[in-house]
Amino acid sequence: MIYRILLTLLIIDSVILVAAVLLQAGKGGGLAASFGGVTSSADAILGTRQAGNLLTKISWWTGGLFLGIAFLISLTGSRRSQPRSILDQTFSNPPAQAAPATKQPNTNVLPIQPAAPSGDAGKAPAPATKSP
Repeated sequence: MIYRILLTLLIIDSVILVAAVLLQAGKGGGLAASFGGVTSSADAILGTRQAGNLLTKISWWTGGLFLGIAFLISLTGSRRSQPRSILDQTFSNPPAQAAPATKQPNTNVLPIQPAAPSGDAGKAPAPATKSP
């Protein structure tokens, strides 16, 4: 709930910040004019010092609020989120499976013959016969 309130405040603050910045008058040349030789004073690199009007103060305050609210949102968002990696989650044992029902042995299968003794290693095993 706090997350939604902070997010709503952040959206309202960002709209006010954008409006305050766009409504301000430009400095008239900016950094390009200071290196072109229009003025040679030390203040020209960063622009001339103006008295802070209402839009400038609103820009500074809303910018600061934007950073503060964004920081609070990052704190509340990290505390309420669950681990996103499967390696961070705990593992549980799979449920025990029921043993399959035993079947009657198939009567069409030949029985397994034991290996030939070591003296008969070169001989082929005798074929198995099926008894009726």
